[in-house]
Amino acid sequence: MARLKKTEKVFIVRSLAQFMTPTEVVKDIKEKFNIDVSPQQVETYDPTKVAGADLSQEFVDLFNDARQKYIAQPIYNIEGANDIVQLKILSDLLIKKKNNTRDAIKLSDQIQKIIKGFYEKKIEITGKNGEPLISISDDELDKRIKDAEAKAKQK
Repeated sequence: MARLKKTEKVFIVRSLAQFMTPTEVVKDIKEKFNIDVSPQQVETYDPTKVAGADLSQEFVDLFNDARQKYIAQPIYNIEGANDIVQLKILSDLLIKKKNNTRDAIKLSDQIQKIIKGFYEKKIEITGKNGEPLISISDDELDKRIKDAEAKAKQK
């Protein structure tokens, strides 16, 4: 089992928090830090797994914080529908298929469509009779509420 520095441990915890599998993390650690670790060793840094039950509180907090930030991104939270996940998968495929021109062009086109919002449903919200929505201040809203309450009491 490889002895890991704190930066490598933090990298593993954040990667696992972003729903990467231990095998994917092993590959990334090898590429970025040139360290050989086993999937079992990586799994000890996941507090949601039995192997990670003894993980220090510092790393548990880091994991939970990283996962919340990952999930709270302003995109869909379903992994397959999440734009970031789709872009990551397409990017990985593009690297693998870079020698296949036809597939590379299709993949880069797909990436551009996702980035530019080609697949997003666009809804225009308007006010009464197609007019713009009105915006009022809090004071104006309070005044309207008081007026409505006063009218209701008079009846």
